[in-house]
Amino acid sequence: MLLARRAGGRFILRIEDTDLARSHEAHTLQLMDDLRWLGLDWDSGPDREDDRGPYRQSARGALYEKHFETLERAGLTYPCFCSALELEVSRKTQIAAGKPPRYAGTCRALAPDQQAAKRAAGVAPTWRFRVPTGRRVEFVDFVHGPQSFLTEDIGDFIVRRGDGSPAFFFCNAVDDAAMGVTHVLRGEDHLTNTPRQLLILEALQLPAPQYGHVSLIVGYDGAPLSKRHGAASVKDYRERGYLPQALTNHLFRLGHSTSEHGFLNLAEMARAFDPRHLGRAPARFDEQQLNVWQKEAVHRMTPEQMRDWLSAYAGGQGEGIFPPGLSEAAIVSFVEAVRPNIVLPEDARAWAEIVFGSPPALEATDEQIVRGAGAAYFSAGAQAAAANGEDLSAIVAAIRSATGKKGADLYKPLRLALTGRAHGPELAPLLKAMPPGKARERLARFA
Repeated sequence: MLLARRAGGRFILRIEDTDLARSHEAHTLQLMDDLRWLGLDWDSGPDREDDRGPYRQSARGALYEKHFETLERAGLTYPCFCSALELEVSRKTQIAAGKPPRYAGTCRALAPDQQAAKRAAGVAPTWRFRVPTGRRVEFVDFVHGPQSFLTEDIGDFIVRRGDGSPAFFFCNAVDDAAMGVTHVLRGEDHLTNTPRQLLILEALQLPAPQYGHVSLIVGYDGAPLSKRHGAASVKDYRERGYLPQALTNHLFRLGHSTSEHGFLNLAEMARAFDPRHLGRAPARFDEQQLNVWQKEAVHRMTPEQMRDWLSAYAGGQGEGIFPPGLSEAAIVSFVEAVRPNIVLPEDARAWAEIVFGSPPALEATDEQIVRGAGAAYFSAGAQAAAANGEDLSAIVAAIRSATGKKGADLYKPLRLALTGRAHGPELAPLLKAMPPGKARERLARFA
C-alpha cells in the first residue's frame, strides 16, 4: 500500500479464492475488516468494483479459461496423471541425489492412448505448463537486484488443478496483466515463483509487472511467527487492545530502514517509504518494541478516545472495564490518571477495580507501614475526606497538620491505604475518579 501511495498509484485488493476447499467467506470478511481497522484502504476491490474487476478470482473463470485455451492450442500445457504419492517419492529421490526437487516430466510425453487409458481408469489429471528447456529466465527484483533462473531447475508446474480450478502461478499472472498491475511487492517466499509467472506472461504475450520481494518476518528467536511470540493475527492483537497506529508504526520499520524515528501516520509513512531501504535479511518481530509504539499511541489519545477504547474492551472478562452508571467526569479523571501507567486495556482493568471496587487487600509488609502511621493519621485524613470529598490536597494538609509527617512518611501510608499499591498513577486524579465517600471509607478503616 505504501509503495502505491508513494508513487501516486492505485492499490487494489484481490481475493484469491480459486481453491474452494480453503476459501471461506468469513476469512475474507475478517481480512477486509482487519485492513480497514489498520487504515490500509484500497482503491478497487470486491466491494469497489470497476471495469478491471471482478476482484474475486472465483468470479474470473471465463478469463482464465480463455487464456488456458490459448496455451493449450500452442501445445504449452499437458495433462498430468501423477498421484500425490508418486510426486512425493520423486521429490525425496531428487533431494537424496542432491538435486533440486522439481517435476520429473513423467507425463510430459504421454501418447494420446496412454492419456485415454488413465482417464478411463478414473484418474482426473492436473494440467502442467510445458517449461522450455535450455533457457535462462532473468529479471531485476527491485529489492534483491538481478535474478537468474535456469529453466531446467524450474520444472513443469501445475496451471490447472484436478478439479479444473486455476492454480496460483497461472491466475495471479493473468490477473496482474488484466488489472494493469505495474508493481508487485510480496514476501520473498514467492521469489522462486516469479520465473514461472514470467514464462506464463511471455507465452500469453501479456505485460509483466516489476517484482520486488520483501524479507519475511520471524519471531525474536528467528523462528517463524507463532503463538509463542505473542498474538498470531491482526484480529488477536486488536482483541488484546492494541491500537492500529502502534501496529503500523512497528510494521513500517520491520525490514525497512528509515531516518524517520518518530510516530508517523500512514500518509507520512508513504512519503518516507523507500523500496531501496527494504532489507534482505528476515525481520524480527519483537512485541516489546511493539509495546513502545503502543505506549506512544496511548499517550497521543484524547481523553474521549481513551474512554471509548477502554469502554469497548472486554478482554477475557466478558465485560467492560468501567462499572455501569459511572459519570463522565469520573471516567475522564480516571483515564487521565492511568494513561502513563498502561500499555493495554487489561493494565487499566486492575486500576479500575482499585478505584471503583472494594477496598484493596494489603500485603503484610504494606499493612505494617499503614498501621505504623497511627490512628491519628487516618482519623485526620478521614475527617478531611468527609468534609472536602476526594480532594487530595485537603486530605494531605489535614494529616500534615495533625501529625507533622512529611515526605514518604506522609504520602506512602496514604497511597497504600487508598490504593493498596506502593506505586502507580498520581493520586489526585485517581481520587477525583473515586465515587463519593470512597476515600473517607478507605481511610477510616485504619483510624
